[in-house]
Amino acid sequence: MKEGLKKEGTEWFKAFALGLIIFAFIRIFFFSNYVVEGESMLPTLEEGNKLVVNKLGYEAGDLQRFDVIVFHASRKEDFVKRVIGLPGDKVEYRDDHLYINDKKVDEPFLAKYRKQALGGALTGNFTLEEITGSKTVPEGMLFVMGDNRARSWDSRQFGCISIDDVVGKVNLRYWPLEEMDISF
Repeated sequence: MKEGLKKEGTEWFKAFALGLIIFAFIRIFFFSNYVVEGESMLPTLEEGNKLVVNKLGYEAGDLQRFDVIVFHASRKEDFVKRVIGLPGDKVEYRDDHLYINDKKVDEPFLAKYRKQALGGALTGNFTLEEITGSKTVPEGMLFVMGDNRARSWDSRQFGCISIDDVVGKVNLRYWPLEEMDISF
C-alpha cells in the first residue's frame, strides 16, 4: 500500500513538473504579459491595463495597418503603439486626416478624441519625408503612433521602428475585467 502511494505521488509530481515546463515554454515563446504605462494610447488603452501579447501567432509580414503592437523602444523599455505605416507606404497627415499613399484613410479609434477636440486638430500636419528623410516607410520598418496624439512619443519623434524590434501583437486586454477586450 505504501509503495502504491509513493508511486502515485511520484506520478503526480512528474505530471505537475511537466505541466510547469509546458506552461513556461508557452509563456516564453508564444505569449507575454504587458502592463500599459503612460497615456499615449488613451482612450484605447489606459495606464495599468494588462495585456496579452501574441509573440508567435504573427509573422512580420502579417502585421496590418492599425494593429496595436508592443516593441522594444530600448534595451530597458517596451512601448505599445498602433501601426500606421507599413513598408513601402507614403505617410502624410494634413488637415487632421491621415493619408496613406495619397488616399485618405479613416481612423475610427480616434472618434472619441475628435469629439473632445471641438474643432481643434488632434495631429499636426507632417509628411514621412519631413520626419525621416524618406518618401516611404523603408523595407523592414514600421511607422507607429499612439492614439493620444497630443501626448504620444512615437515615430513622429523617433522615426520608423524595425520590424525586428516588435515583441508581438496585442491580442487581449484582460485587466480590468470589466474592460476585457480583443479588438483595438
